[in-house]
Amino acid sequence: MTQVATLQSFIGGRWIGNEAALPLRGALNNALIYHTHAEQIDFDEAVTYARKTGVPALMKMDFQQRAARLKALALYLLGRKEELYAISHLTGATRADSWVDIEGGTGTLFAYASMGSRELPSSNVLHEGPAMSLGKSGGFAGTHILVPRGGLAVHINAFNFPIWGLLEKFAPSFLAAMPCIGKPATATSYLTEALVRMMHESGLLPEGALQLVIGSTGDLLDRVNGADVVTFTGSADTAAKLRAHRNLIANSVPFTAEADSLNCAILAPDVTPDDAEFDLFVKEVAREMTGKAGQKCTAIRRILVPESLVDAVGTRLRERLAKVSVGDPSVEGVRMGALASKDQQRDVAERVALLAQGNEVLFGERDGFSPIGIGVGEGAFHAPTLLLCRDGMRNDAVHDVEAFGPVSTIISYDGIEQAMALAARGRGSLVSTLVTRDPATAAYAVPMAAASHGRVLILDREASVDSTGHGSPLPQLKHGGPGRAGGGEELGGIRAVRHFLQRAAVQGSPTMLAAVTGEYVRGAKVQESEQHPFRKYFEDLKMGDSLLTHRRTVSEADIVNFGGVSGDYFYMHFDDIAAKDTQFGKRIAHGYFVLSAAAGLFVSPAPGPVLANYGLDNLRFITPVAIGDTIRARLTCKRKVDRNRTDDKGIGQGVVAWDVQVTNQNDELVASYDILTLVMKRH
Repeated sequence: MTQVATLQSFIGGRWIGNEAALPLRGALNNALIYHTHAEQIDFDEAVTYARKTGVPALMKMDFQQRAARLKALALYLLGRKEELYAISHLTGATRADSWVDIEGGTGTLFAYASMGSRELPSSNVLHEGPAMSLGKSGGFAGTHILVPRGGLAVHINAFNFPIWGLLEKFAPSFLAAMPCIGKPATATSYLTEALVRMMHESGLLPEGALQLVIGSTGDLLDRVNGADVVTFTGSADTAAKLRAHRNLIANSVPFTAEADSLNCAILAPDVTPDDAEFDLFVKEVAREMTGKAGQKCTAIRRILVPESLVDAVGTRLRERLAKVSVGDPSVEGVRMGALASKDQQRDVAERVALLAQGNEVLFGERDGFSPIGIGVGEGAFHAPTLLLCRDGMRNDAVHDVEAFGPVSTIISYDGIEQAMALAARGRGSLVSTLVTRDPATAAYAVPMAAASHGRVLILDREASVDSTGHGSPLPQLKHGGPGRAGGGEELGGIRAVRHFLQRAAVQGSPTMLAAVTGEYVRGAKVQESEQHPFRKYFEDLKMGDSLLTHRRTVSEADIVNFGGVSGDYFYMHFDDIAAKDTQFGKRIAHGYFVLSAAAGLFVSPAPGPVLANYGLDNLRFITPVAIGDTIRARLTCKRKVDRNRTDDKGIGQGVVAWDVQVTNQNDELVASYDILTLVMKRH
């Protein structure tokens, strides 16, 4: 007899667990596949290890270095993905379901690595500027900074995405230098354990950066403090209990929940059965019902349809669902697998019974449901089930009861206003989809949907070419929702990283603020030298290195020549009579001429370390420049970011942002902007 493996927790830098405890069974045939371990975890050790070992190890790296490490980790995991696919099969997932979990998870690491590389500094202080003057003389200013909290992140995850669920939270917290303690749902924890083993074996994680809990969290939440963060993904009921945890409240521990919600898809009244949008709607609903066997927190649970189209939508959906083959995903042609466990199967069946009270079952087990494969009779399969509610304003169950499986309910509505009222009856959802052909309908409905949904997808034939779909949260965008959905925000680009950082206001002189933020603040002391800043290599440049240029007087010829070169003959530059009637009272120079003239003043033309100018940020034209005005520019090294990259010749490069201030003969600011350049390293 083959011995069943016992899962282990990864605590304090070592794997713990040899004695078998709770049996875990495969979703496809209910066969025993793993045991959890019986050994008790010392959560004091886990928390201490994260704080004493994990935090210092992560703080030895800066944002850019951690971003690079995320990329390397994503590449490593991608190289071993087939091992994860093989284990994921035991959860009942199809290859497509597992792709979302496995490659969606590694894709999230790649996304955060890229965003961190582009948007975060090569330090551990993120300046959330701009700084603002707080005094009349300019000697006192204020700004905001974001810094690592010095604590740990506890991530408690649901059973449906054992890999993506951990990685979507690990990526931003790792960037923020927070060591993580991951607690997967027990039912599918064997897949998370395999992932964490790979991450440990990669050698890419600093010591203490990630720990894994198999089984109960014990007294872990009693041990966190105000420097820590707790996140949760799962049921709304469990989220509510955790949110009220006495220690979390007493220590003001930030708590983020992403809870299952009754997401909806709305077919707008302007769509007819002859429109491409009608087919898109039906396809999207069917995909969300059957993908991952409906076990997605973003799945469509309520299908809002105009009364006149209820029968047409019901017919099309029944036809699609009848073609879905359910069974063991290893069997060719199977498109939907099992629920994660027998417990989940029983829970879904109970909730379907509640939903069926007072509603019609349009499609379900009675319609030829027969899973395919050996031993599937013991598996956790559930038939795709479609219900119909003809009075959603009076039937509370369709807005309160969620069957976390391949189950959805058509709800009829009369007019777009009633559709939006029904959508809001979910009391807060992660996502809604509006399928419409009419931009005016979208403009009217989306702001109302946004009040009670964390994300709104507008689907039409144009968007369908590239749409990632209703149920696919993206790392770049917010994932979370108000009310029942938990009130939190997962993902969301750099916004998610900020969630794991501590924001503080800082006041002082511009010089002191520049020192703290690592970014030049206007009014701070600068360093001027005979060597032009553009002649300095990346390593030699210092924040505050500055050049005040010679002057240039703007002439009539400058304006005429720039108009000829650019083709810009706007009347403010060429029509003296019309210009006199404007607020300026005279002709003025092109704004882009001012930029070009400023570049001519500060650029060092000979070959040197500055390789390329690849953009402008924060451009503002402040005061108009007229014929006869004299301008000059101050160029100051504002920020350096070492992205740890080399060109095809192996020469290192860094990114330098330059603060540019263009002033006139009265020392009035006429233009203000940042220039971004690539600068060569010596080595």
